[in-house]
Amino acid sequence: MTFATVEPMAFAWMAGGFVLVLALMLVCMPALIRYLHKLKYGQTEREEGLESHKAKSGTPTMGGLAFVIIPFLVYAVFSFFSPFGWNLGVLLVWAAYLGYGIIGFVDDYLIVVQHSNIGLKPKLKFGLQSLLAIVLTLVYMMSSGSGIFCGSAGVVSIPAILFFIIVFFMFTGTTNAVNLSDGVDGLCAGLCTIAFIPFFCFALWQGKTDIAFILALAAAGLVGYLFFNIHPAKVFMGDTGSLALGGLLASAALVTDMEIALLIAGLVFIAEAMSDIIQVAYYKKTHKRIFLMAPLHHHFEKKGWSEMKVCTVFWSWQLLFSLLSICFVLFF
Repeated sequence: MTFATVEPMAFAWMAGGFVLVLALMLVCMPALIRYLHKLKYGQTEREEGLESHKAKSGTPTMGGLAFVIIPFLVYAVFSFFSPFGWNLGVLLVWAAYLGYGIIGFVDDYLIVVQHSNIGLKPKLKFGLQSLLAIVLTLVYMMSSGSGIFCGSAGVVSIPAILFFIIVFFMFTGTTNAVNLSDGVDGLCAGLCTIAFIPFFCFALWQGKTDIAFILALAAAGLVGYLFFNIHPAKVFMGDTGSLALGGLLASAALVTDMEIALLIAGLVFIAEAMSDIIQVAYYKKTHKRIFLMAPLHHHFEKKGWSEMKVCTVFWSWQLLFSLLSICFVLFF
């Protein structure tokens, strides 16, 4: 691939934005946690869930509001006097981040008001995710065509219908897979922070510094959030955060033409989703379980792993797969 030249000043703006978002997260999160406590917007743990998790009932959820809204506001302010502005790619990425965050917020709101884990009905929830995926995919195709990065061949055009199917399932699959990974204190936030690294690099290499800036701001938001979400968690991101993060990851892959690289960088999320799908399908057929509990991180908790050990191991695998996705782009 051809590497674009990035002005040093762009890196300075990115560093400034990163520090600002991190500082705002550290300042605002305690107030948000207190506010959510006051509203009694607490998590309700499933009766069939792990015993060690039942003590978490009542922990404030919807903490994802902070790392969705604060990076957006910082980008909006910086766009007036920095090199980063608004174009179709930027609008599409923010539409995915905010759009999936809104779907998650509605789901969370219904859960905390009803004090149950029902929320949006699954068909309606998937329908809304699918509708947003269709809109985002069609907008991108009408403006940029249908190309994916294929190693040494560069960005190769593929039939429009095939591209549409790939991107549709990329959005719906990524958002739900990231959502499933949010079951252990700090796990999802750490995985996503690491997963953003290759797409930050891809965006820089392509000269799409505005996309790289968005990912840097989102990563700063997650680092700030982790101060309050690492075990023992004082707040959960809820679907507000996890669906938004999945949308951001998928849209970053889309606008950088790195859909295949996402398959590599997202292997931990894929493993989480597949373990859940396999468990449900096998149980329906045999009334037996393959995993002690699904998704996969709960299986290892059942085997006696602490939440911090699960995070450490899963983050390490995520780092490996993120580096492998970079190697794929550089050397294949």
